[in-house]
Amino acid sequence: MQEEYMNRINKVLSFIDHNLDADLSLQTIAHIAFYSPFHLHRLFKAITNETLNSYIIRKRIERTAMMLIHNKESSIAEIANKYGFKNDSTFSRTFKKIYGQSPTEFRKSNQGNFSKISKVNSNNGKQRFITEEYLCNIINLKHWINMNAKIEINEMPKMNLAYVTQIGVNGIEDAFQRIIKWATPKELLSKKNTHVCRVFHDSFKVTDADKVRMSIGIITDQEITVDGEVGLTTIEQGKNIVGRFVIEPIEFEKSWDSLFIWMNENGYKKSDRYPFEIYRNNMNEHPEKKCIVDLCIPIE
Repeated sequence: MQEEYMNRINKVLSFIDHNLDADLSLQTIAHIAFYSPFHLHRLFKAITNETLNSYIIRKRIERTAMMLIHNKESSIAEIANKYGFKNDSTFSRTFKKIYGQSPTEFRKSNQGNFSKISKVNSNNGKQRFITEEYLCNIINLKHWINMNAKIEINEMPKMNLAYVTQIGVNGIEDAFQRIIKWATPKELLSKKNTHVCRVFHDSFKVTDADKVRMSIGIITDQEITVDGEVGLTTIEQGKNIVGRFVIEPIEFEKSWDSLFIWMNENGYKKSDRYPFEIYRNNMNEHPEKKCIVDLCIPIE
């Protein structure tokens, strides 16, 4: 029964992700999940630790935050309206509750920023420190990626992803172990072009670490059948920046930051598709316990 719950909630999460600019009433989503509104409301909170309404509002605000950073050509009113905020004061109040800044202040203070959005007071002295620290980080990360990555622009084919859902950074290792335990008796990882993968449905730039949703699974260009708690989705065909890294687990954040800087510096624009990682080895079999991993940013 628990597996059936997860499968239905996975469908709900995916539907919300792709329809943040549409009607997301409880009745609409309950129909997608084939549950009564009352049952869905209870189940959704039990699995995600958020009410359905709170989750949708947060996701919409986070999507507007990303657009404020990356879509300079769109006005704040246009962005707010696109995601269902018809009242400017309601949007500003909700946005400020999450980020501690008005949408206007947020856009001005995050010109080109790549790290987790700061929720600190921005007095003059603090702002100067953040600016100096930011410039220093940029230089260090450019050096890091030059020394540690091979970068290519690749047109990648449509691929199947058998996955389990992971919400938040706590419990990630368990999620990897569950998908590997599921795949091992099926001998999936011994097949050609089949690897462990992690897809990020949220950005650490705008989403708190305990709420970031990830799909951790097995990616392949072959047909795949799932069962139990394991869901099935696809990573669509498209152009990607692919950075090949050989790194320790603690170096993933630095590697992602540096790759996004490379993207911006070279004039590429991220598409609406989700960034993902493809693992090319078993870290425990590496002589230095390092991961050989492709970090992939979908681009337009």
